[in-house]
Amino acid sequence: MARKGVLTPQHEDFPRWYQDILNKAELADNGPVRGTMVIRPYGYALWERMQAEVDQRIKAAGADNAYFPLFIPESYLNKESDHVEGFSPEMAVVTQGGGRELAEPVVVRPTSETIINAYFSKWVQSHRDLPLLINQWANVVRWEMRPRIFLRTTEFLWQEGHTAHATRQEARDYASRILHEVYLEFMESVLAIPVLIGYKTAAERFPGAINSMCLEGMMRDGKALQMGTSHELGQTFATMFDITYLDADGNQSLVWQTSWGVSSRMVGGLIMAHGDDQGLVVPPRLAPIQAVVIAVRDDDGVVEACHALAAELSAAGVRVRVDDRTGTGFGRRATDWELKGVPVRVEIGPRDLEQGQATLAWRVGGDKQTVALTEAASRIEELLEAAQQRLFDEAVAWRDAHIVEVATTEEVREAAATGFARIPWATLGPEGEAALAEDAITVRCLQRPDGSLPLGDDEPDLVAVCGRSY
Repeated sequence: MARKGVLTPQHEDFPRWYQDILNKAELADNGPVRGTMVIRPYGYALWERMQAEVDQRIKAAGADNAYFPLFIPESYLNKESDHVEGFSPEMAVVTQGGGRELAEPVVVRPTSETIINAYFSKWVQSHRDLPLLINQWANVVRWEMRPRIFLRTTEFLWQEGHTAHATRQEARDYASRILHEVYLEFMESVLAIPVLIGYKTAAERFPGAINSMCLEGMMRDGKALQMGTSHELGQTFATMFDITYLDADGNQSLVWQTSWGVSSRMVGGLIMAHGDDQGLVVPPRLAPIQAVVIAVRDDDGVVEACHALAAELSAAGVRVRVDDRTGTGFGRRATDWELKGVPVRVEIGPRDLEQGQATLAWRVGGDKQTVALTEAASRIEELLEAAQQRLFDEAVAWRDAHIVEVATTEEVREAAATGFARIPWATLGPEGEAALAEDAITVRCLQRPDGSLPLGDDEPDLVAVCGRSY
């Protein structure tokens, strides 16, 4: 267990607890410019694992990675009025370069629809060029007035996918494929975070899109975190940038498009969805370090035994680290690894070695068990998967216990104090949505009554999922 006073308890002050985790688990610091962040090695290792898992799934969906410039001519954004209006309050604009006034101001990338589509208009000529499926891993800048590390920062890391298709149905199907096969599958099978999927209302839709699909996670304080989005852009940007192709019959047609993305805010989601009063909890499939082997003392061959077990674990595909810093007290080291959320600690001391055993301490559930050294590696492999499933099951149970079916806006307000409310969209409507927004409660998504994804935000009998959010 963590030492008393290491973290502020969640129930006392959730924001303070979150900040304590960032500091104590050595995830990130505030940058020198307000709203920026310095991601420390362990925090970046979490992001690298997320990036690798998502990238693998994006490529399996047929998209290729590319890179586009950080600086975008201001005129590009001005081509689409809803798009520029939506991002205008957040844009950083450069007016000087090389000591001179620029002939045209340039925008520091808030998102890349405009610059990517400028090149799509060059690359797409024929139906043979379609579909065009491009993804970019990059940083973006959106001037944030209320920053919070990983959740809302002026500069953050993300991936943004951009595609062009011959028909609207192909574009819609691909946007849905990304939502389900890439984002939903990753979040539930790797992050162990259950998410609700649905459509955004017109008020919450991405600027320039005709439909926005989203994935909403519930954090341990009952608030929502938008974990990812996938948008149907229709022909909005194709019209602005003249992205046309010659079809098989020799007719000139506009393409249909999508865009989709997830960001480093998933690190914040990981912290707030699974963390407890002992620190971060990292799902085994995500964990940069799945097992840490701790030498209790440096005598009687203990350190050598730790390295031998680590080599066996590594050969079995377990991501492992040896902690042989015996100059630092064992209790302090155990607490530090617990704060970092490493799924299993293997503790070996002189007495353990003498008896041919090791102690396994599990982060999920906090169980401890003694096993024979010869069986430790196979036991750890077996229990890592069990810990992954347990973490997901506990998150589902907790979330479902904090979702309430309601019939009035007043009941929505009451439910939003501790979780989500579900109310028929026909009952709430845009007027009720606007009234709730005055109390900082938003419609997170529109779903079918059974919780599945509808065909669009205009499907009958939709249910609005409402809550407070980050």
